[in-house]
Amino acid sequence: MRLLRAVCVAGALVSSCAAFAAGASDEEAGQAWWAHIKVLADDSMRGRLTGSEEYLKAAAYVVDQFKADGLQPAGLNGGFYQPVKFDVQRVLADKSSMSLVVDGKEQPLVLGTDAILSSRSAQVDTVEAPLVFIGYGLHLPEAKYDDFDSPEAPLASLKGKIVVYINGGPADLPGPLKSYARTAPFAKALRDAGAVGSIAIPTPKSMDFGWQRVASGASQPGMRLAVTPDAAEVAAKHPALADDHGKMFGATFNPAEAEKLFAGTGHSFSDILATADAQKPLPRFALNKSVKATVVGEHSTVESPNIVAKLEGSDPKLKNEYVVVSAHLDHLGVGAPIHGRTIYNGVMDDASGVATVLETAKAFSQAKTRPKRSVLFVIFTAEEKGLLGSRYFAGHPTVPEGSIKAALNLDMFMPLFALKKLHVQGLEQSTLQVDAKKVGEEHHIVIAGDPEPDRNSFIRTDQYSFVQAGVPALAMKFGWEAGSPEYKAWRAWLAERYHSTADNLDQPVDLVAAAQFNSFYYDLARTVADDPATQHYLDSSFFKRFEK
Repeated sequence: MRLLRAVCVAGALVSSCAAFAAGASDEEAGQAWWAHIKVLADDSMRGRLTGSEEYLKAAAYVVDQFKADGLQPAGLNGGFYQPVKFDVQRVLADKSSMSLVVDGKEQPLVLGTDAILSSRSAQVDTVEAPLVFIGYGLHLPEAKYDDFDSPEAPLASLKGKIVVYINGGPADLPGPLKSYARTAPFAKALRDAGAVGSIAIPTPKSMDFGWQRVASGASQPGMRLAVTPDAAEVAAKHPALADDHGKMFGATFNPAEAEKLFAGTGHSFSDILATADAQKPLPRFALNKSVKATVVGEHSTVESPNIVAKLEGSDPKLKNEYVVVSAHLDHLGVGAPIHGRTIYNGVMDDASGVATVLETAKAFSQAKTRPKRSVLFVIFTAEEKGLLGSRYFAGHPTVPEGSIKAALNLDMFMPLFALKKLHVQGLEQSTLQVDAKKVGEEHHIVIAGDPEPDRNSFIRTDQYSFVQAGVPALAMKFGWEAGSPEYKAWRAWLAERYHSTADNLDQPVDLVAAAQFNSFYYDLARTVADDPATQHYLDSSFFKRFEK
């Protein structure tokens, strides 16, 4: 409460703090936030898998909260929902196979131990093709860097091949740029090169948890946005949001077993890994072996909604512009048992973010004055399937095209310890950094960029869909100093609870810190909504090219 009082005496923030501090302590405000989570992450919600009956039940709870706060529906057909259709693919590992072919002899690989087959992109039924190692697999000709067209592995030599690459990138390339190259440009570069597939090798340093958990997730169904009648029109407006629906072999290789790929090449994977960890340039070369694979899958379709609510702004000139406040509702459903449990409750990921959006909506509805711009509260589906709900919304907004001026997204913001610092994705890219740092200073919170860019967090939260659509956007998590107790708590959470059944209601959470973050987040949304200047990407930002 001391922090709230200290902030609220700064006159400009009195009205915003009132909604959180009116007679309530930080502990009480934290309990109100936690109450939403107890509903959304209860075992009865069975992990809120995209399109499931339980997801729809959780969505109805969110809609009821928005209605109670007097928000206007801003979905389709006068309602709160924006339905989204998906193609679903589940790879059946027990019926599929993968092997290396060396000098004409097959060396069977064990799926789950050596490698896993991708379920997210459309898989081929069978493939047999030579392997070529192309370093980091980054296609960034604008930055004068292209692993797909190098003297060692020229573009023409990749036709009919499966490319193998390792996570990371050279130190002189900005983290967000390296992450960007892992998305739409990668799929397009594969097609343009005539490659028939890809195999990714994660570095242990970049992995949030061990291989066993990675492999257990392979049983999860993958999803893609179904083709819509206006897909070509959306792709023309926002090329970075375009989907690739063509079939392509995809797999991820266990780094502990990756020497099998490099045997007989004159290069060892341990040397490649050391070079990648040092963020130095990597060689590219043929691996002198092929992969032979058969992929068996189950295919279906599902529909699952985004949820959209609106608080109309007060300024006649600005109320037709929107600030998005968002989080994702879906999680992993029921899956392979971990610690004897099969329900992936998704407390931090991301019932926590949804709860903060609900508390923020309540604070706006109870404030004495409305913000100048309108605020759009959006709860996304299918984030766990590749940011699909937010990508659909960014390409098919339920408000007029171009009216969204900023987006502030939450995805497991992690109130595990006292709030002193926030790591903010996208901070260096747009003018939003000015408002973020201003509000951070008022709340005595240090606002900093991403200290671990090779974890690719920049492209792993729903803010990135808005970046691709040219909208200035931020996502944020509790920050730490390297080697500190907070850092150790963060890494332990990733190792033990992230995408695990242990992300449940039994875990320790700092409710006071959560309440303080919620106050900061509301004030940031309010500040951006009231800012007379329109947010925009900086001239120095690579992503300014997407701005309309």
